[in-house]
Amino acid sequence: MKGPPCRNRQHAEAEEGRTVNGERERSFRELWDMAVTFHGHRCPAMPMGLRAGLAAMKTLGVGRARDKELHVVSETGKGHAAGCFLDGVMAATGCTYGKSNIEKTYWNKMAFTLVDTRRGRAVRVSLKPEFLEQALRSPFVQQRRQGVPPQDVPAEVLEPLLDRVLSLPEGQFLDVSEPFDFPWRAVPACFEVVRCDGCREAVFTNAVNRQDGKILCRGCAGHPSAGP
Repeated sequence: MKGPPCRNRQHAEAEEGRTVNGERERSFRELWDMAVTFHGHRCPAMPMGLRAGLAAMKTLGVGRARDKELHVVSETGKGHAAGCFLDGVMAATGCTYGKSNIEKTYWNKMAFTLVDTRRGRAVRVSLKPEFLEQALRSPFVQQRRQGVPPQDVPAEVLEPLLDRVLSLPEGQFLDVSEPFDFPWRAVPACFEVVRCDGCREAVFTNAVNRQDGKILCRGCAGHPSAGP
């Protein structure tokens, strides 16, 4: 797998890694390799998110989340051409749906807020509009419009855009806010389950419905799951 370019001082420093809160962060190359494996293919939107996540963490002065130290409120939504952005944000920050420290607003904007839950501070990062507009006019996206899967786009079409995403200074494609207060109240985890009277499967008690004297999971109660 071809590694990312390392053409400027910013990337040279990232290759060495750094220490945050007494722990060594992964180098950019290590993160890149992990992110591509996690995401499944090489494309420009995922590394946009990867670099955006790293920029947010740098601004907040935090390291990658091991548990719920960080929380992402993503505005990326779904059903558009740049959803891969969010996988990059998750790879960088360690905020995942499994740890329940990421959520979506479904605004279909290439932006997110990263929250330091311990200090109640946050930063918002978004792609510059002109950068996104230009990226969507690229030959790579034209191939995607024609139905070519991202992994099948020829290297000579993908690599110029990918190199640009990985080598541009942050300020040329990202808008990063100053840190701001974001009061945070942790929701205690639920450790208790009951059997649903409908399907007889175990369901955590923080998501049961009571109907006509029965305890039902959301599926048997006919209620949609949380979220859109």
